[in-house]
Amino acid sequence: METIDWSALGFDYRKTDWNVRYSYTDGKWSPMEVTQDEYIKMHMSASCLHYGIELFEGLKAFRGVDGKVRLFRVADNARRLQSSAERLCLPVPSIEMIVDACIEVVKRNERFVPPYGTGASLYLRPVMFGTTVGLGVKPAKEALLIVYCSPVGAYFKGGIKPIRVAIDREQDRAAPRGTGDVKVGGNYAASLLSGEKGHELGYSNIMYLDAAEHKYIEECGAANFFGIKEGKYITPKSPSVLPSITNMSLRQLARDMGLTVEERHIPVEELATFEECGACGTAAVISPIGFVYDMQTKAEYSYGEEVGKTCLELYTRLQDIQYGRAEDKYGWYNCAVSLFTLINKGRPKGGPY
Repeated sequence: METIDWSALGFDYRKTDWNVRYSYTDGKWSPMEVTQDEYIKMHMSASCLHYGIELFEGLKAFRGVDGKVRLFRVADNARRLQSSAERLCLPVPSIEMIVDACIEVVKRNERFVPPYGTGASLYLRPVMFGTTVGLGVKPAKEALLIVYCSPVGAYFKGGIKPIRVAIDREQDRAAPRGTGDVKVGGNYAASLLSGEKGHELGYSNIMYLDAAEHKYIEECGAANFFGIKEGKYITPKSPSVLPSITNMSLRQLARDMGLTVEERHIPVEELATFEECGACGTAAVISPIGFVYDMQTKAEYSYGEEVGKTCLELYTRLQDIQYGRAEDKYGWYNCAVSLFTLINKGRPKGGPY
C-alpha cells in the first residue's frame, strides 16, 4: 500500500480505490454500481459532449479530532444537485440516492481520508451528464450519475492568508435568468478566459459584476463573496449567484457571533467601505481578500496583509465544526454518526470491506 504525504497534497485528482454509479435508462434509475474503473465508455454523439448537459457538486469528508469521519452537509449538496438537474431537464435522482452514494464512496475509500491535524480532507465529486445519442438539441433521456473522491490538501499551506483579486468588467460569468444559480460546467468554462487574464497579472481570482448593468458584485472566481462592516455580514443577493453551502453555514455562524446578516445588492463602490471581505466555498472555506484592483477603472481597494479578526473567527468556527472540535448544534453532520458506524461496524481496524 502506497504511503501518502498528506502535507504535499494540492487540490487535484488522485486515484482512489472505488467510485459508485447510477445509470438512467428506460425511464428508471439502475441500482447503485460500485466499481474500480476510472473510465467511462460513451458514444461520440452523447448529448453532454455537444450541448453541455452536465452538472456537478463538491463536498468534503473530514477525519475529526476524535477519529470519526464526518461528511459535511451532504443532504444540502444533494438538494442543490437536484436543482441543477431540473434546470438542465435531466432525470432527477432522489436525495437518498445521492446521500447513499456519497456515504458508500467514503466508506470504501476510508484509507484515503487524511489523518486529523494534516489540514487535508477527502473531496467528493458527484457528477452527472446526459448520455442520449443524437444530433438535435433536446433533453437527455438517458443519464449517468457518478460519485468519486480524491484526497486534497489544505488550501492555504502554512495558514490562512489574504489573496489579491481583480475586477474584470469585460467578461461576465453568468447572465440574468441564465444558469448562474445552478452548478453546471458551462458556468466554469465561461470564467476561464478572465481567470487566466487575472492570473497573468498576479491575481488569485476575478471578481465578477452583474451582467445586466455591471454595477453590483456577484461572485469571486468560483466562490461567493461577503463583506464585513459595522457589525454586519453582507453578501450578494442575485438570481445568477450559486447558493453556496459554505456561505449558508457562514451566515448562520455570523448570526451566532452577533453579526447582522444582509443578503442584498452590493454596489461595487461599497468595496471602499468594508472593513474586511472574503470569498467562500468548499475548497478554501474562506479566502480573505487583502486587495482588489479594478482592471478597467484602475480603482484600488486595500484591506491589509493580515487576516481580519472576523474572517479568522468565522473560518475557525466552521473548521472546528468540520473537524469535530465544536458542537454540531445545527445538525450539519446528521449523517456523520451513521457514516462512521458504517465504516467501522463489524470489521477489525484496517480490515477490508
